[in-house]
Amino acid sequence: MSQPALSSAVSALEETLGIQLLERTTRKVLLSPEGERLAARARTVLDAVGYFIEEADAVRAPFTGVLRLGVIPTVAPYLLPTVLRLVHDSYPDLELQVHEEQTSSLLDGLTQGRLDLLLLAVPLGMPGVTELPLFDEDFVLVTPCDHWFAGRCDIPRDALRELDLLLLDEGHCLRDQALEVCREAGRTDGPATTTSAAGLSTLVQLVGGGLGVTLLPRTALRVETGRSDHLATGYFADPVPSRRIALAMRSSAARQGEYEAFATALRKELVGLPVRIVE
Repeated sequence: MSQPALSSAVSALEETLGIQLLERTTRKVLLSPEGERLAARARTVLDAVGYFIEEADAVRAPFTGVLRLGVIPTVAPYLLPTVLRLVHDSYPDLELQVHEEQTSSLLDGLTQGRLDLLLLAVPLGMPGVTELPLFDEDFVLVTPCDHWFAGRCDIPRDALRELDLLLLDEGHCLRDQALEVCREAGRTDGPATTTSAAGLSTLVQLVGGGLGVTLLPRTALRVETGRSDHLATGYFADPVPSRRIALAMRSSAARQGEYEAFATALRKELVGLPVRIVE
């Protein structure tokens, strides 16, 4: 900045404030007492502006700051280890906050801005929400060890018409998916038993106790059936009932490019799980 321009800017500031900031002589320029007092505040303001610019630079940098991820309960225990490992290894500057909630609560949190990204079953069919498919996974029939379908690999889907099917409580999307599979198999009534559970761990224990059978997604199978020696599995013949898991974001999300890149990286990490990756 040239000396005449600087003098003009200081004079304009003095006029605006109604205060003489500088004492001018033929040999030097000094801060007035009022100028010294305001200079301390000016340094604080300039420092704050500098921090503001640094923060803006950090926000512009990809995969930094906070990412508030919502996950449904029938996905969280089985996929979060993979998600956490990806964030730790590939995005060390990303602060991941995880919220486990049912689908309706997650969607409300997404649309209200409380959450940034969701990991859940789709399709959602919700305006303003963009889905980034990750994978499809089959459902497996979990039975007591002495059940006639235990160990079978060719269970017809229409067998679900007659089974005592145990389901999760109302509000879980897996319950709705299981009921939809039953309807597709030709079952028009609800579950044959009124017993239900709040989580998959309890559900499979009920199966092990002989109260019925249930459907589990493949990603949950190893963890949940390993809890009991009284459980067996059976696999459906084609077409196998399945569900799709995806990331979901607001269609207007400013970080859309980051979320799409995150989905691509997550698909690569999921290779090796008993799922079919959706590109």
